[in-house]
Amino acid sequence: MKVLCIGHSSYDISLEIDAYPAENTKHRFNNSIRCGGGPAGNAAYLLGKWGIDTTLATVVGADDFGEKLKKEYTEVNINPNFIETSFDQNTSLSFVMVNKTTGARTVFNVQGEFIPLKKFNYDFVPDIIFTDGHDYGASTNAINKFPNAIKVIDAGRITNELLELCKYMNYIVCSKGFAETVSGIKIDYNNPNTLVNIYTSLMSKYPNAEIVVTLEEHGALYKADNQIKIMPGLKVEPKDTTGAGDIFHGAFVYSLANNFPLEKAVTLANIAGGLSCKTIGSRLSVPELSSVLEEYANKVGGQQPNNPNPPVNNPMPNSPTNQVPTNNGQA
Repeated sequence: MKVLCIGHSSYDISLEIDAYPAENTKHRFNNSIRCGGGPAGNAAYLLGKWGIDTTLATVVGADDFGEKLKKEYTEVNINPNFIETSFDQNTSLSFVMVNKTTGARTVFNVQGEFIPLKKFNYDFVPDIIFTDGHDYGASTNAINKFPNAIKVIDAGRITNELLELCKYMNYIVCSKGFAETVSGIKIDYNNPNTLVNIYTSLMSKYPNAEIVVTLEEHGALYKADNQIKIMPGLKVEPKDTTGAGDIFHGAFVYSLANNFPLEKAVTLANIAGGLSCKTIGSRLSVPELSSVLEEYANKVGGQQPNNPNPPVNNPMPNSPTNQVPTNNGQA
């Protein structure tokens, strides 16, 4: 089973703080947590660590941080042939302040102009394409080149290009903020109708896709057995929520690669995202597969998910077949 991940990589430097620092003050830290990050990068790292044949198509800078990222990817056997090096831009950096008490984080991204991929001469046929929507050109190229691949998008931000890509996906795994903005409805957890209305609105906009809405500590919103449901989040004492969504996406794609039903996929992804919050540093917080499966077994009464790993055919009877326009995606 081959997965192609397309999108953004960054290098993260995290600091634990007691409270958000006041302006015009100095602070000394004895330790920092350093590791790779980025939506596509984190998802690909999880897939490689969990034993999936994974290729990452991303751009890093010709600097020490770029070399560190390449080393991390090769350590989990990610195919490095489509990791490009830019001599025009440095590797994207993120500085993360993590609240010791709550696990909440404040992220400062340092990135110049986004550098798109240039190499599309893939020497394999992916069964699954995962994109974080950052690189529209590379995403549309892969979607058009491999029309039979299962297509998954991390819809975490609103751009015209990402909205365009969503039209051609089999699975849209979106953030709460994306769902609220696209539907025009604000979630009120005390009023379940708002959740139903948001999901119904998304289904009407993207009728050919299975949709999952991540709700942070509240779990995930999805549809199974013709019912709109919430999968409760895993209860943990969070140390750092950085990258939890990326890890959710990686675990979800892992489940698709193993042909798990949607409900199992959401369950495993929820567990993986929850366990990741117990460790500081997005890449460092990717849990072991064995820990996720053990938690799953506890959740469902001792039964671990089957792992048949058969060839995956496109399971979506209404899967979009039109080619994606390769312009700038302006709606």
